[in-house]
This record gives sequence, C-alpha cells and structure tokens, in this order.
Amino acid sequence: MQNKEKEIPIAPIDRIMHQEGAERVSEEAAKYLRDIIENIVRQIAREASELSKHAGRKTVTRDDIEFAVRRLYRQYTPTL
Repeated sequence: MQNKEKEIPIAPIDRIMHQEGAERVSEEAAKYLRDIIENIVRQIAREASELSKHAGRKTVTRDDIEFAVRRLYRQYTPTL
C-alpha cells in the first residue's frame, strides 16, 4: 500500500470485529484490516470517478459506485 496518511480510524474496525465475534483484536490486526479496507475504498473511488468522468459528469453517483464494485469485485454482493 502507498505511504499515504491513513483516513480510517482503528476504533471502528476494532468495534466491527468485536461485533462479528472476535473476543480480542490485536492492534496489528486492526491496522492491517484498516489498510486493506482503505485500499479497497481507494480502488472503488478511483474506478467510480473514472466512470463519472467518462459519462461527462462531475458528480459520482451511487450507480457509479455499484458499477465500479461489480467491475472490480465480481463475486461481491452487497447486503445494504
């Protein structure tokens, strides 16, 4: 991963891991998962931004995000 400043705090990652059944989470594990999540978010954002520009828009829409996720992660099915 690039050496950019981290945007996502570790506390929500730790909280989610506990909500999903982890009894204890090492700081190293939480940071590693945070880095993975940030990398995924950046890939989706980059792809969605390119899609909106290709469509002649400045605004990234939900459809751009959905299409970017389908293109990048064909096996992923959102449950939102």
